[in-house]
Amino acid sequence: MVQKKQNVTIKGTKEGLIFLLDDSCSYESLLEELIEKLSSKHYQQAEGPDVLVKVDIGYRFLQEHQQAELESVITEGRNLAVQHFESRVLSKEESEKLRQESQTVTLMRIVRSGQVLRVNGDVLLIGDVNPGGTLMAKGNIYVMGALRGIAHAGFEGNEKAVISASLLAPSQLRIAGEIKQFEAEERMEQMMASAFLDKEKSFQVGRVQQLVQTHPNLAKNEAQLLV
Repeated sequence: MVQKKQNVTIKGTKEGLIFLLDDSCSYESLLEELIEKLSSKHYQQAEGPDVLVKVDIGYRFLQEHQQAELESVITEGRNLAVQHFESRVLSKEESEKLRQESQTVTLMRIVRSGQVLRVNGDVLLIGDVNPGGTLMAKGNIYVMGALRGIAHAGFEGNEKAVISASLLAPSQLRIAGEIKQFEAEERMEQMMASAFLDKEKSFQVGRVQQLVQTHPNLAKNEAQLLV
């Protein structure tokens, strides 16, 4: 006898319960099985604090009224509280945000004193960052020129971001929330250099080749390499 596939799986954790809802069946079948499983006396109203529930809907897209209906079925008459719905479906806005953050923006200019450039993603600057100029990126910063001003990579908290320049002689480097100030007397012009944060969130500055070992994830689109 073939065992019927379960559309609803309920698992217990230290934090509460996880409801795994199949994303390949119809919404009606899912709702029917959820109601049936929660009809058990085990899930009826009991004394004590609410049990937190995480609802994993996989790749299913729920309309607002469907999500509200599922939450009502789970919580009504029971000491269950939906903590959040977890979905692997991206909205158009979320998808566009990820696309922007993963792309590399190429600029050809000089960032002059007093100027601040902010980029949503990685930035490749073909030009210089002059003293008093600031280049900021949510991702990595690559300067094909002289970096003598301020560079702030990962400015929304990305501690794995890197800064690289053909000539590195900055007044200040920032990665996420960490700052390294360079006083005038300690500024040394380093050719083909890079900077990143180590595990202790300390700045490591050295030759760009070190990134091959420390940040192999920087390689992108290698499938397009013509061999």
